Amino acid sequence: MIVWENFGSRTDTVFCGVFDGHGPHGHMVAKRVRDSLPSKLSAHWEVNLKSEDVLKEISLNAGASLYPEDASLISAADESRVSIDVEETGKHPEIFQTLKESFLKAYKVMDRELKSYTNIDCFCSGTTAVTLIKQGQDLVIGNVGDSRAILGTRDKDGSLTAVQLTVDLKPNLPAEAERIRKCRGRVFSLRDEPEVARVWLPNSDSPGLAMARAFGDFCLKDFGLISVPEISYRRLTGKDEFIVLATDGIWDVLTNDEVVKIVASASSHSSAARSLVESAVRAWRTKYPTSKVDDCAVVCLFLDSNSNNLSTASNTKDSDKTVSMKANEVGAKIDDTSGPTAFPRSGTVREVEVSGEGDDVSEEEIEEASEHEELLSEVGAEWSALEGVSRLNTLLTLPRFVPDKDEN
Repeated sequence: MIVWENFGSRTDTVFCGVFDGHGPHGHMVAKRVRDSLPSKLSAHWEVNLKSEDVLKEISLNAGASLYPEDASLISAADESRVSIDVEETGKHPEIFQTLKESFLKAYKVMDRELKSYTNIDCFCSGTTAVTLIKQGQDLVIGNVGDSRAILGTRDKDGSLTAVQLTVDLKPNLPAEAERIRKCRGRVFSLRDEPEVARVWLPNSDSPGLAMARAFGDFCLKDFGLISVPEISYRRLTGKDEFIVLATDGIWDVLTNDEVVKIVASASSHSSAARSLVESAVRAWRTKYPTSKVDDCAVVCLFLDSNSNNLSTASNTKDSDKTVSMKANEVGAKIDDTSGPTAFPRSGTVREVEVSGEGDDVSEEEIEEASEHEELLSEVGAEWSALEGVSRLNTLLTLPRFVPDKDEN
């Protein structure tokens, strides 16, 4: 996780991000993206702002409006410059257009950089990223994977309600599945988990990735998996109280409304994220007593004027799990150690054998009994891309045995 206040040397701006690694080196990928992506985003934001100033000046001097083809000629050196969408420009303020280009460029550069690393194997490892920039009342979110952002806000009756700000980018979404299949990737579910669509190589039953977009995972990048973020904008109002960013370990066991209630009922802002993680861990032990608790990382950003408006928590013991930066720390080096204790906690990897090492949640035996199959069926029935709850594992651990072939 990362929280960067005064982002881009702007006193009214904050950057927040949550990253959930998967695969054998997922913890290293998530950590590297967390440490590198924000500064790339800030740098591209500055470049885009300067480019816009130049374009405006040229437009004024020319005494004529600037057309998209003019923009592309002037900024030809910047390959990330996307064409100006006139209709979209009319819908959203200028900051959205600027930040949209910055998000697209930064995510592209980050993924390309991961591929060049020799000390991190990203071939079958990757990470999600749900990130936001809040400047004043403007909120821009960039999302890759199945981590999620929600908003706690008051409805017309004054009741606190949840608004989902991102879509879980999974392979069962029609547009995502279509892109993957056009690129010769395969999308299907296994018999023992029919509710979980996975991405597979054209000629091999691997790796079985349960998301349609991710950083890394280069084994699938030629077959439909992308790292292009879905970018959205929201103008915040006085009715909006807080934003929650969290990994799928939270959403697998808690609904959006449950999360909002837990955060709102916390004794203090600073304890809200921890209360949410503790609630999720208890829910895991009840609903999935035979499964290792998935990684649960949470950032709560409160939107009121109080000074204590941030809260972060996770269910790992890694002290370097959260990075918090102020304006005067922009140039500070972020520690890049990756301890072995984090290795087994790429919690979204599907476990086929029990391993006690590195279980950062609890080492004691789970004593609670539960109607496991009944709860699983309930979860499957309630799931939808926007509102539901689903227990899924991001990446299969291979080799995997096919019952038809192995049973006599």
